[in-house]
Amino acid sequence: MIHQLSLTLDPEQAFDDQLFQEQAFRALRLPADVPAHVRKRRQSVDARGWQVRVHVDAEVYVGVTPPPLIQYQKPQHDVSQAPQAIVVGAGPAGLFAALRLIELGIKPIVLERGSDVRARRRDLAAINKDHIVNPESNYCFGEGGAGTYSDGKLYTRSTKRGDVRRILEIFVAHGATDQILVDAHPHIGTNKLPNVVADLRETILRAGGEVRFDTKVTDLMLSGGELRGVVTADGQDLHGIGVILATGHSARDIFYLLQQRDVRIEAKPFAMGVRIEHQQSLIDQFQYHRPERGDYLPAASYSLVTQTRYGGVERGVFSFCMCPGGFIVPAATAPGELVVNGMSPSRRDSKYANSGLVVAITEADLKPYDDEGPLAGLALQQELERWACRMGSRSEGVPSQTAPAQRVADFVDGHVSDMLLPTSYQPGLASVDMADVLPDHIAQPLRQGLRDFGRKMRGYLSNNGQVIGVESRTSSPVRIPRDRDSCEHVDVRRLFPCGEGAGYAGGIVSAAMDGERCAEQLVKLYK
Repeated sequence: MIHQLSLTLDPEQAFDDQLFQEQAFRALRLPADVPAHVRKRRQSVDARGWQVRVHVDAEVYVGVTPPPLIQYQKPQHDVSQAPQAIVVGAGPAGLFAALRLIELGIKPIVLERGSDVRARRRDLAAINKDHIVNPESNYCFGEGGAGTYSDGKLYTRSTKRGDVRRILEIFVAHGATDQILVDAHPHIGTNKLPNVVADLRETILRAGGEVRFDTKVTDLMLSGGELRGVVTADGQDLHGIGVILATGHSARDIFYLLQQRDVRIEAKPFAMGVRIEHQQSLIDQFQYHRPERGDYLPAASYSLVTQTRYGGVERGVFSFCMCPGGFIVPAATAPGELVVNGMSPSRRDSKYANSGLVVAITEADLKPYDDEGPLAGLALQQELERWACRMGSRSEGVPSQTAPAQRVADFVDGHVSDMLLPTSYQPGLASVDMADVLPDHIAQPLRQGLRDFGRKMRGYLSNNGQVIGVESRTSSPVRIPRDRDSCEHVDVRRLFPCGEGAGYAGGIVSAAMDGERCAEQLVKLYK
C-alpha cells in the first residue's frame, strides 16, 4: 500500500531522517517495526511566523517496492553517423539541447569559446588572485556557462515552458544529489556543479556527439535568408541542419555580429545595481527570529521587492540571485571592466550572505545611447562596468578587479565609509562613494529601496552590511526574436535563438528547458 502524507513539523523532526520516519509512522499509526520505505516528495521551510516550521509531502510504501527514484535514462544509441546540428555555447541551454538532439537522432556539434570546467579553474584563480581577466574563459564563459562557477540554483517559476522534473532528473543522473528533487528551492552548489557538467559532456561524447572547447564563432554562413552553418575563429566552416544559438547573456560579440549581418535583434528590459553583503548570522536572525539558526535549519535566504519613483517614472527595486552562505565573485568578461556576481557552495557554509540588489532600467535611461539602436543596453552596461573598474582601481593606478564598495547606511546617508567590513570578495574592496560609481537613475532608487527594505527586515539597513558594485549582468539587455511556436528566428531559417542570451530564460532550469524545446523544434522542421 502507498500512503500520501503532508506534515508540518519543526526543523529537527523534518531534517533528521530517523525522527522524520517516526513522525510519518505516527501519522499513519503504523507499528515502529513494520517494513516500510519513507520517501520525501517535497519540503519547504516556512519562516513567516515567529516559530519556523517545515512543510513536507511524502509517500510511505508499506509492503510495496518503491519505484525508481528517477525515470530518466542516459541515451544508449550512437549518433556519430547521423545528420548534425550546430550548438553554439555549452551552458545549460546548449548542453541540454545537445542531449535532446541525441535522443531525437541528431548528432550535436557543441562549440564552446571557453575552456572545459577543469581548465577554467586556472582562469578563475587568475581573476581572483592576479586580477587578470581572460576574455574567453572566466566566470561567464566556459563549459557549463555562467551558472557552473557562480551558484547552481535550480529554482524556476517557468513550469509552463517544459518538464522541470525531467531537467532535475537529468542532473541527478549525472551526479547531482537527489535532494534537488525534494527541496522547494533546489540548489547543487558551485563546488559540485563542475563534476555534473563534465558528466553531461561525457554522455554527449559517448553517444557520438562532439564538444569542442576554445572554439569561438566569429561569423554566420547566411544565404538567401537561411543559416547554413557557422565560421570559427580558426577558419573552420561548420555546416548543420540547423544552428542553436545558446551563447549566454554576456556574449556581446555575438550580438554585434548579428547586428552587422542584419539579423534582427531587439532591446529587452533588464536591471542593474550592486551586490549587498551581510554576515549570514544576521540574515538568519532576521529570517528565523532567533539568535542562532541551530543545527537543522539551512542558511536563511530572502527575497525583497519594492516600487520606487525617480524622474517621474516608477522603478522596481528588487533582490536578485540571493546567495546564502556564499561568496561574491568577479564576473567581468574583458580587461578594464568590473562586474560582481554571487555564488554558494553546496553546504552554503560561508559566513557571508549576498544578493544582487538591482533597479529596473527604463527607456529614458537608454536615451543617451540611441545611436546604438537595440544594443543601447549593452553600451550602458559597458560604460558602467568600465567606470566601476576605474573607481575601484584608483589606489592601484592600474585596472584591477578591486571593487568599489560602501557600507549600507553610509550609502543611504551619503557618507563615504571610513572603514569597510570583511568580505568574501577575494580581489578586495575600495571604499568610495557609490553615488559616484552609479548613475543617479540607479543610485537614487536603490537608496529608496533600501529604506523600504529596512522597514520590512529590521536591521537590513545598517552599517552591518555593505554594497559592492557593480551587478550589471542580471539578464541579457537584448532579445533575438523568434517564432513563438517553432523557436526559429523570425527572419532567418534554421537559426534557433536559445536560452538566457537570446532573452528566453532566466536561470539554469529555464535555460535547460529552452534548450530542449529548441532542439525538438529544429528536428521537427529539418530532420
